[in-house]
Formats: sequence, structure tokens, C-alpha cells
Amino acid sequence: MSVTWRQPRADRIFVLALALLVMFGLVVLASASAPLGYAKFQDAYWFIKRQALFGLLPGFLAFTVLSRVPYRTLARGSVLWYAGALLLLVLVFVPGLGTALHGSRSWLSIFGYYLQPVEFMKLALVIILASLLAAGRPRGPASNQRLIWSLAAIALPLIFILWQPDAGGALILAAVSLTILYLARVPARILAGLFLVGLAGLAGLVWTAPYRLQRFATFLHPERDPQGVGYQISQAFIAVGSGGWWGLGLGNSRQKFQYLPEVNADSIFAVVGEELGFIISALLVALITFLGWRGLTIAKHARDELGTLLAGGLTAWLVLQSYLNIGAMVGALPLTGVPLPFVSHGGTALLTALAAAGIIVNVSRYSRAA
Repeated sequence: MSVTWRQPRADRIFVLALALLVMFGLVVLASASAPLGYAKFQDAYWFIKRQALFGLLPGFLAFTVLSRVPYRTLARGSVLWYAGALLLLVLVFVPGLGTALHGSRSWLSIFGYYLQPVEFMKLALVIILASLLAAGRPRGPASNQRLIWSLAAIALPLIFILWQPDAGGALILAAVSLTILYLARVPARILAGLFLVGLAGLAGLVWTAPYRLQRFATFLHPERDPQGVGYQISQAFIAVGSGGWWGLGLGNSRQKFQYLPEVNADSIFAVVGEELGFIISALLVALITFLGWRGLTIAKHARDELGTLLAGGLTAWLVLQSYLNIGAMVGALPLTGVPLPFVSHGGTALLTALAAAGIIVNVSRYSRAA
């Protein structure tokens, strides 16, 4: 069977699906955040303006650049990407720079603008793992030495992220890391061992922190404390249930009027369900799933192992985080506080998600066709 190489041209289907998702996210955010923006800043468009200025514009620039610079060139700087992201994680513990929000010291405040370093680490970790596990070898299992370095690269940021603490961010990093290790053909016994260690660590985190134990208990029985620990999920259920099949209409949510916490961030899918109903919500999940399938297809047909690991790891990050957010809003998973990529408010999150998408498109430019 002969293999031909495509000319450098982006996967247009992936780009179109991405554009639809970003545009949908901006429309939904404009609607969901309007009451909160007016109540806090006397500007109903405050959040959407911030999203455009600090997320969409720099994100589009990052997407454009990273989709065109050959991904092999990007990988050569993987250590710098990783070191920079790790430095940002450390800086959150520096007085005057780090800011605690919602009980987690996971933000940097720079001239009034908030950065969330864990978002940069998600991107940097995929790049350095792909570089380590693919460097200097054909498609096949990773060497023991490179595997050890990869595990060290995973463990170090997890320590700082759990110290903040940010269990949701740590969970995403761990899940994406396991995905890359699987794609790199790490032996099954090692993957199984890492998975069990991760489960034990997660159980320990839940057991040793009362608020996490309460959150898990609320997941199992959300009806027990609807005005306390279970308030957010109870309000999310009300929002999603009120939408029915077709929704109350764009802009007509009642829960967004400061009944539903984090309405512009990790609870935004509940507003989608309330305003646009089950049909549009299901189409949104289908669009995210399609984007993920297309990303994995790009990974499958990548020119080399590096391209496969980059596209596969970045796709896994965006899709798994989306499912984690949506699952929490419909009661299928515990609340973790992670944003919905391309939809939730957050300049850092949108910037890094678009950067990740740019690298996936970059890989698609140098794909192979059998």
C-alpha cells in the first residue's frame, strides 16, 4: 500500500466545526452573563467584552500563528513552554501576585487582569509529553528513560495544582496524560498501575477534604441539601428541566438572574438547556463530539508519531473537559468547577483552547493519505 503526503492545507471541516462552536459560545455567553454583568458592573455586555478582548482576539492570533508554524518547530521549544507554564503555577503562591477565588489559590492578578496558569499547563504538558515520547523513534513503544522523564513531567505540575487546590484542573491533566501515554503505546500494565494510583489519590483527596466529601455526597444525593452544598446542582437541574425540548427562548432564562451560581462560567450549559432546550443542547454535545472525532482522525493520519500525540492529546483535553463540565450540569458527574471550552467565560481558557486548536490544524496540514 502506497502512502501519499498531502500538501500543507488545513482540515477545513475541523476549522468549520470549531468556528461554529466559538460563535455559539459567544452568543450563549452574551445572553447568560447579561444580568450578572449589569448587577456587578452596570454593563450587561461586560463579560462578553472581556471575552472578546482577552480571549477571542489573542486566541485568534495564537490560533493563526500556531496553525502555520510547523509543529516540529513548536515541539523543539517544548521545554521552554513547560518551564514557563510551571513558573506561572509557582507564582500563584507569591503574595501580591496569586489570588484566591472560591477557596482556590489558582489565579494570577497582573494589572487587574486575571490569568489561570493551569490552562497554560494543559497546553504545555501535552507539548512536552508528545516531544518526549515521540523523539528519535519510529511509531512504537516509548523507551523506559523517556517514560520516566514523562512521568516526572506529569507529577510536578500536579503537585502545585493540588496544592492550590484545584482538583478539577488536576483531574483534566491526569486524564489527558493517560491518553497520551496510551497513544504512545505505553504497556498496559503500566497504564493500569497509573490508573489505580490516580483512583487512590482521588479517593484520598475526597476523604481528607470535608468540602470535597460533601460535594461527592451531594452528587450521590443532590436533593438532601438544596439550599446548602447542593444549591448549585439543584439550580442547574431547575434550569435544564425548565427548558424542555425547545427551551424558553434565547435571552429568556430565569435562573441566570443570580439564582444559578457561576452562570457565566462552569454553569453555562444549564442556561443553554433552559433557553434553547434539549434539542439544541444535544446538538451542542454532538458538535463537540464531532470536533473530537475530527481531531482524532487528524491524529490517526498524522505524518509522524509527534503529530499523532500532539493532535490526540490536545483533542482529548478539549473533549474530556467538555464532557466533564456537561456531565456535572446534568447530574451524571460530580461538580469539579472546570469551564466548558469555547463557551464559558474566561480569557485564559479561550486563549489556550484556541491555541490548542491551532496546533491540531497545524498537524492536519501535514497528514498522510493511504
